[in-house]
Formats: sequence, structure tokens, C-alpha cells
Amino acid sequence: MGVKEAIVIRLKNICFEKGISYNALATISGVTPSSVYSLMDNSRKDIGILLIKKLCDGLEISITEFFNDDIFKNLEQELK
Repeated sequence: MGVKEAIVIRLKNICFEKGISYNALATISGVTPSSVYSLMDNSRKDIGILLIKKLCDGLEISITEFFNDDIFKNLEQELK
């Protein structure tokens, strides 16, 4: 699994656990809903760290908490 896919899965899991929709996540994070939905789109390959930080702020977790998950421990090599 690549880092992009892991980030999407992690966000989906957190939103599910907290009962937050993607539209609500966008609102509480101060970003547009299209930014969140674009991030979730499989065809989009790159994700900005600032967007991840804003989403973490909206979810009231630190970026360290976000990445401190087993899903990030065995990522595929991104160099191809």
C-alpha cells in the first residue's frame, strides 16, 4: 500500500469513528468540501501536508497522532 492510500484509509476510519461526514470535516477544518473529496479520489496521487494538517486540526488530533497508526508502518516504496 502506498502512502496516499494509507492516508485516505486513515481519514475514513477517523471520520467513521467520530461520526463525521466529509462535508462536516471540510467545514470544521476550514477547507472546501471539494478539497476533501478530491483527496479521497483514487486518481489524485499527491496530497499536500498543509491539507492533512488542517484536517487533523479539524479532527482535534495532532499530525503525530494521525500518522501514529499501524497502517503507516509497512508502506510500499514510492520511488518507481
